[in-house]
This record gives sequence, C-alpha cells and structure tokens, in this order.
Amino acid sequence: MAKNKGSRDRIYKKIELVGTSGKNFESAIQSAINRASDTLQGLRWFEVKELRGAIRDKGSIEYQAVIEVSFELK
Repeated sequence: MAKNKGSRDRIYKKIELVGTSGKNFESAIQSAINRASDTLQGLRWFEVKELRGAIRDKGSIEYQAVIEVSFELK
C-alpha cells in the first residue's frame, strides 16, 4: 500500500474523566474538558460514556458526566 508523501500517521491516547456540576450535564462535561486542557495538550475529541447524578442534602443535585477524551501523542 502506497503512502502519501504529505500524510503522517497519528496516534491518540484516550483517558476517562468524570466531570461534575451543580448546574447541568453540559456544565459537568465542560468542567472535565476545561480541567483536562489545563494539563494535556492536543485534545481532539470527547465521547460521553455515562450521565448520572447524586442527590445531596435537601434535594440538591450534583450532575456527573463520564467522558473519554483523546489527545494526540507527539
């Protein structure tokens, strides 16, 4: 199989994160991505694996989003 001269193979690593928020699931996802971007470079995509919540004191809700994020290995 011939390889294009301008192309390069890319390798990605996936990690699982759990983001939390008292607001909604979207904020929980964004929280996880924001934190990951503080320490990881080259974030490319995410996949939502699980949505769940915890019921706290007096009925308050903590939204939890389990996501996988990928980043390109250099």
